[in-house]
Amino acid sequence: MAQVLEFKLPDLGEGLTEAEIVQWLVGVGDVVAVDQPVVEVETAKAMVEVPCPYGGVVTARFGDEGSELPVGAPLLMVAVGAESSSDVPLSDVPAPAPAAAEEPAKARQEARQETPEKAEGSGNVLVGYGTATAPTRRRRVRPAPLDGVPAAPESAPRAQGPVPVISPLVRKLARERGVDLRALTGSGPDGLILRGDVENAASAATAAAEAPAAPGRAPAPAAPRQEHRTPLRGIRGAVADKMSRSRREIPDATCWVDADATELMHARVAMNSAGGPKISVLALLARICTAALARYPELNATVDTERRELVRLDEVHLGFAAQTDRGLVVPVVRDAHARGAESLSAEFARLTEAARAGKLSPAELTGGTFTLNNYGVFGVDGSTPIINHPEAAMLGVGRIAAKPWVHEGELAVRQVVQLSLTFDHRVCDGGTAGGFLRYVADCVEQPAVLLRTL
Repeated sequence: MAQVLEFKLPDLGEGLTEAEIVQWLVGVGDVVAVDQPVVEVETAKAMVEVPCPYGGVVTARFGDEGSELPVGAPLLMVAVGAESSSDVPLSDVPAPAPAAAEEPAKARQEARQETPEKAEGSGNVLVGYGTATAPTRRRRVRPAPLDGVPAAPESAPRAQGPVPVISPLVRKLARERGVDLRALTGSGPDGLILRGDVENAASAATAAAEAPAAPGRAPAPAAPRQEHRTPLRGIRGAVADKMSRSRREIPDATCWVDADATELMHARVAMNSAGGPKISVLALLARICTAALARYPELNATVDTERRELVRLDEVHLGFAAQTDRGLVVPVVRDAHARGAESLSAEFARLTEAARAGKLSPAELTGGTFTLNNYGVFGVDGSTPIINHPEAAMLGVGRIAAKPWVHEGELAVRQVVQLSLTFDHRVCDGGTAGGFLRYVADCVEQPAVLLRTL
């Protein structure tokens, strides 16, 4: 008899407590190998493929695509054979009842039976999650259905109080279409409300609103305003929480200056024409930032509010804002102060590609000490950046555009950029912030200044 093991959603690191199921990579009845990815989840940090520590046959999945699970909640049930898990037929493995597969909270409360066997795990899943297993417990389950014959759902009395909806996608559709779930009678087992029930109710409401009024009767009241609501979760929720905390806790101030970037652009052309890896404008600005932070280290710091202390940091871990299809993320270039322009260019390119693919690890999205925000890629000149809590400052860079400029006493067309610095007024005063920004502008206007101060 195969041993049925429960694989729980592991600790994904960096204090994350929940994840949203994006896509299941295996189905019930599939054979999985040790460390094979079984589900793709989205956390507040990034997309993560979760590998299974057991090899065997999948007998149950917990949670629909689009639903959120807390860390430690059941994710899969895997039947592991005593000798070869890949040879265990599904018909020989007890499968959990539908209620257990669809309602993890209820399934965890069912009676379980101790088994003396132990299964070996891979020992290699995710941060903070060990796969060596203690004596496992077996669920009370019903036999698997015959091949090709769907199992009839077990009947259960309809719960009083909560709306009989399991799928979060159905709830989302009801919110978007303005349907009151409590007014519906579901067509599913035991009155379960299905997607089709919501769509039919929404269509009926639309038809009733558009139907002409009968003669002699007052026209029907106008249909309620349609609202489209999107839950603040995943990356969007993490951004909202962090920006709100920054505004709530940090007394920030902003200063800005226009700079003539013509010579910087000429220097970049000369560097790239010499052969070798191409140097990006962002990498040159990052190199200038690290040099400026060496002169004004107060801005490479954080505030310990509990101990009322300013914490100055030696290493510069430079974050940079990257816009993706899934929202704004801030990858971090580790030890940026020790990198040259070529190394910075390569690391920016690697992290940007990973961000757009949704493959950044939590470690690549945390630990920044200063952020560079190039919003000029959106075609705008200026902005007032919001500090990336708990950092002390952020440098914003607008577009580099041809504008009239007084150069050597004469009006000329030059490549001009606006630089803006938002800083935590607790860590320094305007003199320090102004000195930092002026040094950055001087290096942009005359790149030789950077060489003199290295």
